[in-house]
Amino acid sequence: TGEFGPMGLEGSVRLGFRKELEAQAEGPLRDALFNALVADRYAVGKAINMAQTLEIDAVIDPSETRQWIVRGLDSSLSLKGSNSNGFVDTW
Repeated sequence: TGEFGPMGLEGSVRLGFRKELEAQAEGPLRDALFNALVADRYAVGKAINMAQTLEIDAVIDPSETRQWIVRGLDSSLSLKGSNSNGFVDTW
């Protein structure tokens, strides 16, 4: 599953948890804290979790993108024969 966020999650942990990380002496304990914080951010930042939080209508598997696009284009072409002008409202 992909993640969703304004920057790489490792970088956001380094910036957002700088005080906590610097409070820990360099070495295995700091590394373990960093890894735990990154793992937590990955869990929270999963695309499906962010979609629920941000009220995004759908999260699709990247391998299914082509099928979604083709279906959307096919449905817009079927509107041409109706009373519609073929306009697809993205909202």
